[in-house]
Amino acid sequence: MQLIHELALYEKAPEQVTVDYDHFVESGFGPNPVWAAYVAETASLSEDNGLEVIGFALYYTRYSTWKGQRLYLEDLLVTECMRGKGIGKLLMDKLIDHAREHHFSGMVWQVLEWNEPAIAFYKRYKADIDAGWLNCSINF
Repeated sequence: MQLIHELALYEKAPEQVTVDYDHFVESGFGPNPVWAAYVAETASLSEDNGLEVIGFALYYTRYSTWKGQRLYLEDLLVTECMRGKGIGKLLMDKLIDHAREHHFSGMVWQVLEWNEPAIAFYKRYKADIDAGWLNCSINF
């Protein structure tokens, strides 16, 4: 949840995070998980000498009537102090490997038009960035 809040701050929308911890955990680790994730960890600098999560890529399966099953990347984040060290590439490469291993037809995600560092990162993968679609949602 800490990384989700960090991402929301980066995207200038901290008030948009309304999911609570219990719902988040149930949705990923409960009897009917709807999301999965890869995480990047490093040795913690705190006194407990454990591991610290420094990045994550949260994804789920999306179905396209035109393309079939596709991996949908919901969020990819590397903590600010760990950016530029190749961690995002490791996470992205792991997602691509996962999608190929599961015979998905591809991978899709969204990026904010002002997020130039992310756009440059995705362009290194020769990603098609389609400006022709608008986001739609209904909130309950």
